[in-house]
Amino acid sequence: MSGMRPTVNRILLALAGLVLIVVGGAVLAAGLGAAVPSWWPWDGRTDVLLSAADRGRWRDEGWWWPTVIAVLAVLVVLALWWFLAQLRRGRLAEVLVDSGDGEGAQVRGRALEGVLAEEAGEVDGVARAQAALTGRRTAPRARVRLLMEPHAAPARALNAVADGALAHARESAGLDELPAEVRLKAVKHRAERVS
Repeated sequence: MSGMRPTVNRILLALAGLVLIVVGGAVLAAGLGAAVPSWWPWDGRTDVLLSAADRGRWRDEGWWWPTVIAVLAVLVVLALWWFLAQLRRGRLAEVLVDSGDGEGAQVRGRALEGVLAEEAGEVDGVARAQAALTGRRTAPRARVRLLMEPHAAPARALNAVADGALAHARESAGLDELPAEVRLKAVKHRAERVS
């Protein structure tokens, strides 16, 4: 499933690019006076997208401009959603582990994330830990979020996670390196009423 999104993105980008090249090339050819197919709606240098009569006819229709604006707004929202989806870092479905026999093995990304989060959560001063793996399956990157207790020493907890959970994950997966981004956040306790 992790390979599905890049494939779909490439296909959609290729189709969008092909449509833009064909339409843009045909418009350019018509504008330069080159021969265009007979079915092409614009066929000369002086031809316009909407003639004065068309613009007047559509302007008189009450539904026309709200429909045009709504369609364009939907297209803009869809384009923004697609663009933001490309920026979102996807989680790894699997990590390629060096098994020492030259074959290699695959470990589920969620399993490695779970072990990493569990070990990081056992560090003194950490109330809860979450881990996510991103990057490529041969070169994963870790994102760890630590929810810190009020008494915790952040530097000590960070060093313990780096020397413990992250080092163990790197060694067990046979990776030369495991770049990590660790975010610390303090637990917010509700104020209690003293009577």
